[in-house]
Amino acid sequence: MVTTIGTVVVTQLLGSLLSPEALLGALAGGAFGAALGALPAFIIMGFVIIGGEAANLAGRALAQAGAGDPSTLGSLGITGTVAFGPPFSPAISFAGGAAATAYAADRGYMQSGFDFHNAKHIPYALGTKPDVLAVGAAFGVLGYWFQTFFGTLNFPFDGIAMGVTLSALVHRLVFGYDIIGDTQGYGLLDMSPFENEEMRVMGEAATDGGEDQETATDGGANSNRFLVEPWLPHQYKWPNVATTGLAVGLLGAFITVQTGSVFLMFGISAASLVFLNCGIENVPVTHHMALVGSAAAAAVTADGSGLIAGGAALAILMGGLFGLIAGLFGELFQRIFYSHGDTHWDPPAAAIAFGSFLIAVLAILGIFPGSSYVPTLGLL
Repeated sequence: MVTTIGTVVVTQLLGSLLSPEALLGALAGGAFGAALGALPAFIIMGFVIIGGEAANLAGRALAQAGAGDPSTLGSLGITGTVAFGPPFSPAISFAGGAAATAYAADRGYMQSGFDFHNAKHIPYALGTKPDVLAVGAAFGVLGYWFQTFFGTLNFPFDGIAMGVTLSALVHRLVFGYDIIGDTQGYGLLDMSPFENEEMRVMGEAATDGGEDQETATDGGANSNRFLVEPWLPHQYKWPNVATTGLAVGLLGAFITVQTGSVFLMFGISAASLVFLNCGIENVPVTHHMALVGSAAAAAVTADGSGLIAGGAALAILMGGLFGLIAGLFGELFQRIFYSHGDTHWDPPAAAIAFGSFLIAVLAILGIFPGSSYVPTLGLL
């Protein structure tokens, strides 16, 4: 019996991994993320989610009013098959764009004027260079394989977010970037060098006050790089991150309670980054807080028994708590894996992977009555 189940699972997994139409969609999605830029591609995904969730909500409302079959009204699959599948899944288009940015910076194609290493400049559109698009396409397929593998085998976390996280690790290894980067004697979590505007140097500093010291370029066009490069210079202080996470988690949970949609606030948060991409200062990045908070609210109000289960008020409060947790974990991740490195390693994706895993564990232990969209049972 176990052998039969294993054979079926392997067959299903291989069929999904090697699906010609899915692979073509992933190739196109990764190339699209490279051409447009990782962040613009992610923003487009946010708008697609808003449209998809709006269609689903409208369909359910019409069905409840007796206007049609709920299985056909509004259930267009836009969120699941387009926004979270080929071509716009973050593991495909965003991760493909981030990898292509790392490649383009390594090849010397980027002269973007970015304050940090050019390989971190994910709002930058890379255009139409065939080799850059090919890198994006290849990492689009890699991201599709990651999310399909995790999803088919029901790993207890968000497989797309984990795909984004692992894809960044792979592109650092493939293109010869350090996994963490050079801390130059400072602690991994110390942001004070950035606050003090300390710059990176190569070799030994001169003894005449540093006037002749050689600054490091590490493959970036900007030779005057900060010693520490926080992911968001306006969003890295612990109290600020915690407060933002709490507020966005509450908001996402409220929207989930009111609409039943776990992904609507995530789409809104992702779409809001259009302002950041346009250069408006101090726009917060909140989609990880929104999604984890929304999922926690849905898990608390799921049908079933749990040590922590209740109505709308408890769900919203739990969403705020998990939004805060996601925000703080994202900040911890950026201090270790982003601020000292040379490429974009996405803190929100890591925070979603961690937050979704925490929700799954609480559901498995019977503390939450459900796990929202997060799988809870592995097949291995």
